[in-house]
Amino acid sequence: KMASASGAGSAAALWSEVNRCGQNGDFARALKSVNKILQINKDDVTALQCKVVCLIQNGNFKEALSVINTHTKVLTSDIIAFEKAYCEYRLNRIENALKTIQSASQQTDKLKELYGQVLYRLERYDDCLAAYRDLIRNSQDEYEEERKTNLSAVVAAQSTWEKVMPEDLGLREATYELCYNSACALIGQGKLNEAMKKLQKAEELCRQSLSEDSDVTEEDIEAELAIIHGQMAYIMQLQGRTEDALQLYNQIIKLKPTDVGLLAVIANNIITINKDQNVFDSKKKVKLTNAEGVEHKLSKKQLQAIEFNKALLAMYTNQADQCRKLSASLQSQSPEHLLPVLIQAAQLCREKQHAKAVVLLQDFADQHPASAAEIKLTMAQLKIAQGSITKACMILRSIEELQHKPGMVSALVTMYSHEEDIDSAIEVFTQAIQWYQQFQARTNYSCCVFQPKSPVHLSLIREAANFKLKHGRKKEAISDLEELWKQNPKDVHTLAQLISAYSLVDPEKAKVLSKHLPSSDTLSLKVDVDALENSHGATYVRKKAGKLTGDSQQKEQGQGDVKKKKKKKKGKLPKNYDPKVTPDPERWLPMRERSYYRGRKKGKKKDQVGKGTQGSTTAGSSELDASKTASSPPTSPRPGSAAAVSATSNVIPPRHQKPAGAPATKKKQQQKKKKGAKGGW
Repeated sequence: KMASASGAGSAAALWSEVNRCGQNGDFARALKSVNKILQINKDDVTALQCKVVCLIQNGNFKEALSVINTHTKVLTSDIIAFEKAYCEYRLNRIENALKTIQSASQQTDKLKELYGQVLYRLERYDDCLAAYRDLIRNSQDEYEEERKTNLSAVVAAQSTWEKVMPEDLGLREATYELCYNSACALIGQGKLNEAMKKLQKAEELCRQSLSEDSDVTEEDIEAELAIIHGQMAYIMQLQGRTEDALQLYNQIIKLKPTDVGLLAVIANNIITINKDQNVFDSKKKVKLTNAEGVEHKLSKKQLQAIEFNKALLAMYTNQADQCRKLSASLQSQSPEHLLPVLIQAAQLCREKQHAKAVVLLQDFADQHPASAAEIKLTMAQLKIAQGSITKACMILRSIEELQHKPGMVSALVTMYSHEEDIDSAIEVFTQAIQWYQQFQARTNYSCCVFQPKSPVHLSLIREAANFKLKHGRKKEAISDLEELWKQNPKDVHTLAQLISAYSLVDPEKAKVLSKHLPSSDTLSLKVDVDALENSHGATYVRKKAGKLTGDSQQKEQGQGDVKKKKKKKKGKLPKNYDPKVTPDPERWLPMRERSYYRGRKKGKKKDQVGKGTQGSTTAGSSELDASKTASSPPTSPRPGSAAAVSATSNVIPPRHQKPAGAPATKKKQQQKKKKGAKGGW
């Protein structure tokens, strides 16, 4: 009895200690007291519950869950359901947490709050939205603002990831969190300018809210603003302001925020800006996307985008095996997704294996008809790159949902024209026109009202007619032009084209049709002559009347037909021209044809010309004398070399007079050569 009484007394003291520590938030000391209580009674339900709570408060979720699973007989699901589900949620065992919540006998408010968080992590946004609406409707406490923030986050996620038009929740955006979520929803709708204004408002509210707390430093404020600035940079990137976005992204990274999810998203966005450039920086940034816990911070689509970019980066850095491994993993995770197959095909093309790439794409198109159009467009591009234009045309024409589109028709006609296959080009026009005619017939039948031909249909007929005229298919072009004129008899342009075409085939018919042309009197051309003359395309601009004087006006009227005489340019005289010396009348003749030419003097210095260093002579120098070869034409001296000119007369013609500064030329050139050699070191 004495022992039991003392044990009861110590237990009471321990419970008092636990209560006091719990109120003070000292859960570490409270845990020690609880453990002592459990030494007295290991199956004490209250003590076990307190131990689990203390472990959760200290962040020891694994140990807390272990205690719950070890004492399942004592800690039943109706007693400890919330704590167990919360531990599973914090340990990222989201599916287990959902099962624990759903298996609870009673759905308390705490479980409903946690249920909403679990549904959000599972990306079940419709169910999550309903759960939070129910909570807001049936709860009245100090956490109402947090619930509204969570509700707006769900709406933003729907808009961003599911492209659902968000409904107006009527929430008053009094906090920066609500403003931020509203901006995210606007980004999902593509309203980038409005989203930027919301983010600027969120930044202002955040600064106001945090600056009221004296303990918060400027660094803390910047850290809190990092996610807002990251979203601003993302909008800039979407708007094409990549330099501004890159600068803001790098500023956020320098702050070293603790949110690994934010860092991973920013690093991924920088990699998308770099593309195949600045690969070294991208390889550094990709490490941020591999940080621990990233997979629990981001949505599935965000993680998928990061993995796609990793595969592309591996391709750009010539890591072929890594690229194949990543793209194969992505394809196994998302078999119906198109991008992994395109990455594999791109890698094969980089390895010059175009045939394998086409086979890979064809297999995927056969297995996934919904993506066949995009795949076939890629296949056609590969065929064009290989120079197989005709095969590319065949692939494009097999895309039934696109073959009648004006863009596709234009591409096919251009490609067939390049291959000089005019018949196939005309066939493309004919099939497209027939498709629109059938579509028109179906529309008329369903509406029971006659409708005019569509503008696309008529423009195709006109383009076909122009194409046929260009390539000499006049009769076929006439048929198309008659169809156009029948649709609009007042179209003068079409009538003129038709007359022009008939004039080449049937002139009489052209004369008959020309009677339908309006007379020149009925044509009223409203042309502003002054505006036309002053336009950028005008070749001649009329002088303004204000600048003309009376004399100049008379000159213009009286001498309008007189052509202005051109001034003769003075002829250029040679540099060595001397006005005192009479020019040689035979200066225009070649030297050999002049009367005073006596040929070159023989015997002088003939042995001094030869190969070797300067000043040296060789035995065979006489063989190099060009004067001994009758058929050798005279060669001009090289620039900078001395050329001796022989003459028998005392009078030197002007064309052969040596300039006054000639003797110094050689020295100047030698000085330049020395200067150039010095600069080369």
